[in-house]
Amino acid sequence: SGNSVLVKKSNNHFGIKCKSSWTGGGVSHDDDAQGECFRQYTSAEDSYRDHSNFLRGNSRYGFLFKLNVRDYSGWAHGLKKAGYATNPAYPQILIRNIEKYNLQQYTLAGADEVPQFNGGQYEDDPEEKVVATPQADGPVLMGAKDVAINEKDVDSDAGFSPAYKKDGKKVVDARKGTSLLKIAEANNIRLVKLLEFNALPDGLLQQDQLIYLEAKPQTQAAEKKQLTHTVQAKEGLYGIAKKYGVTMQDIKDWNQLTSDSLSIGQVLVVAK
Repeated sequence: SGNSVLVKKSNNHFGIKCKSSWTGGGVSHDDDAQGECFRQYTSAEDSYRDHSNFLRGNSRYGFLFKLNVRDYSGWAHGLKKAGYATNPAYPQILIRNIEKYNLQQYTLAGADEVPQFNGGQYEDDPEEKVVATPQADGPVLMGAKDVAINEKDVDSDAGFSPAYKKDGKKVVDARKGTSLLKIAEANNIRLVKLLEFNALPDGLLQQDQLIYLEAKPQTQAAEKKQLTHTVQAKEGLYGIAKKYGVTMQDIKDWNQLTSDSLSIGQVLVVAK
């Protein structure tokens, strides 16, 4: 509940200790031994984010991500099995607290399985349409003089339409601000391939746009280029590999890495 001594002096909500790869601040705290180093965060949000990255980036927790996200009991016992906690009653304590305080409601909210506010019945102020001419070797931008998005087909929550065929290729209509990773996951496509098909960088769409789910003719004929990723703070090898739909070993081989440790600002080849 955020009232422990460690949380109050370091915002460390999960008791994660300093490791050799940790480049942030730390505080001294007695745990299994006196004066152990624990990670220090500027906010609770940073602590939660680092905890998720800690689990995703450590191979010994990999089997847990095969469980259903709603299976908190399986996760609790799995964390103990993986050596996450030293308390032998850790699973029982965790499950009891989840059920006592109905914490599973947040998992259901994250999985979009609880009723949410529907803003589709309200209209925003009209935005000016940006007209862009498609380039022969670039993405097809959507504008008033190009192919207009059919607003009735675009899911207001997802930000993109169901897949359909255009000139023999599977495509979706997508709105400005939509995550390319979200489109890739919804259509069971590796992110690296989606970026390649549309000659786009990873991130959010900068314009209403037609997104190809298959290679365009010019993409198929074009010379393949290496795709790179710059490591950000608190990113792990597992999370980066999962994001681009490749394996950790692929990234290690392509970059001649001898360990899972990464440094902020390091540029990794994530596709060949």
